Amino acid sequence: MGRPRADDRRVLNGIVFKFRSGVAWRDVPERYGSRRSLHTRFRRWAADGTFTRMLQAAQARADAAGDIDRPVAVDSTIVRAHRHAAGARKGGAGRSAGRGAG
Repeated sequence: MGRPRADDRRVLNGIVFKFRSGVAWRDVPERYGSRRSLHTRFRRWAADGTFTRMLQAAQARADAAGDIDRPVAVDSTIVRAHRHAAGARKGGAGRSAGRGAG
């Protein structure tokens, strides 16, 4: 019949530990279950939408309680200035108005 299924809460805590700490699957403490079980359950839950449903349920509960402020954040790693934005001369020194550079 095989092994009994590992407790979902313990496995979820192991998955959270892995991503919060940034360790490899092999370095997750054994108290969360075997690394094979954690990784298999993670892949299964990611593929079947379990994580999405968990997040939606948590958000709905927090929203109903008024605990969500909905701030806006911009990931500055993708915000770039145009390549000509750096190194421009200030005040137009050295150029005549209306004339090209060359």
